[in-house]
Amino acid sequence: MNLAGKTAVVTGASSGIGAATVRKLRKAGVRVAGGARRLERVEADVPLALDVTDEESSRVFVEAAVEALGGIDILFCNAGLALGRVPFTESTEADETTVLHTNVDGVLRITRLALPHIRDGGHLVFMGSIAGRQAYPHGASYIASKFAVRGFTYALREDLLGRPIRITTVDAGLVETEFSVVRFGGDREKADAVYEGIEPVTPDEVADCVLFALTRPPHVNIDEIVVKALAQSSGARVVRA
Repeated sequence: MNLAGKTAVVTGASSGIGAATVRKLRKAGVRVAGGARRLERVEADVPLALDVTDEESSRVFVEAAVEALGGIDILFCNAGLALGRVPFTESTEADETTVLHTNVDGVLRITRLALPHIRDGGHLVFMGSIAGRQAYPHGASYIASKFAVRGFTYALREDLLGRPIRITTVDAGLVETEFSVVRFGGDREKADAVYEGIEPVTPDEVADCVLFALTRPPHVNIDEIVVKALAQSSGARVVRA
């Protein structure tokens, strides 16, 4: 399936997987509206400010994207984060609220606002995680949020069955982005230790998975892609050199 001439909306477009996907979509001839809080780092055709936790910001973002693009063929809900890596007994309401509002409410909100503008033949892609498939210690709020995203995509697939709209989740393991820096509150040493002794998946490699799903024949729906480093079997099991 040739993507040239299509349009896409990408959230979390300022770094990591979102930024890599924006680059690959544009290279494939797609006109992209990218949203993020760090607007100055968004390298899309249509860069737009976006806070997915805020209804008004999300509404303005979708409306501006639709006005600029004329409609949406591809929606990639990528914005997300984790905060802390502690037992749930040490969790804080502030961190839980931020994680759930971003990873769950934000996905539902952007999807709800964008769906009326998704054209026939469109494709919804959601950035999941292996944390939404199997739990690991000391990540309860993030794990809960990604299980919720996985459940939402299953339910949406049922609700949209019969319409010419495809839905895919991409569940990734260790990907070296700013994810761990954010998770550990800017502590670069802790973030680097997450990837020490292994070769993690890169943002470009995850973006390749997104493009693979988007370019299958229109009658083929890639429901799920699970991508992990060879040295990782689950969220908790990693072999380090």
